[in-house]
Amino acid sequence: MGNAEMDWINQARNGNSEAFSQLVETYQSPVYNLCYRMMGDSGEAEDAAQETFLRAYQSLKRYDPQRPFITWLLSIAAHYCIDQHRRRRLPSLPLDALPEETIPDDVPTPERVSVTREANQRIRDLLKSLGPQDRAAVVLRYWYDFSEEEIASTLSLTVSAVKSRLHRSRRELAQMWMERQPAKSETSRSFPDRRHYESPAF
Repeated sequence: MGNAEMDWINQARNGNSEAFSQLVETYQSPVYNLCYRMMGDSGEAEDAAQETFLRAYQSLKRYDPQRPFITWLLSIAAHYCIDQHRRRRLPSLPLDALPEETIPDDVPTPERVSVTREANQRIRDLLKSLGPQDRAAVVLRYWYDFSEEEIASTLSLTVSAVKSRLHRSRRELAQMWMERQPAKSETSRSFPDRRHYESPAF
């Protein structure tokens, strides 16, 4: 954590709104991007991002400086989005019913999908098929490089449960990707690494 960031946090804890505005400006893009992947709608993502920063401001005195500030922020965002999905009682696919085969190395996974309009829309559609906790685990792991331990702490799960969710969700996404893969599509030939904190959301 940089000195400037820690100064902003300390000042914001003491009621300095301008200091907190600096934190918002610094982290609004990654927070919005996570909310957009979780909610799938730009308007709802904006609302979720605003609520994330409001909750962060209200909880700032409980922030542990030993933890990266961005990790703490994204955890708040993930929890809020999960709560929103639960309130809607959106259905999720029965992941336990999927076959247990592993994914071949050449099957495209979220982190290897090219950043194209077509691929972006397809990935957003696929993410919507996952339950809120599974979606959060996938987004935090493959787009924000959270460790399995960090995801477990964020989602109040055990590390083994996180590993299981990631494995099953990754397999399901790959399976659906292949089923929906258009013939001779440009996206089938190129799957470079993802970019961190890109904006717009994909």
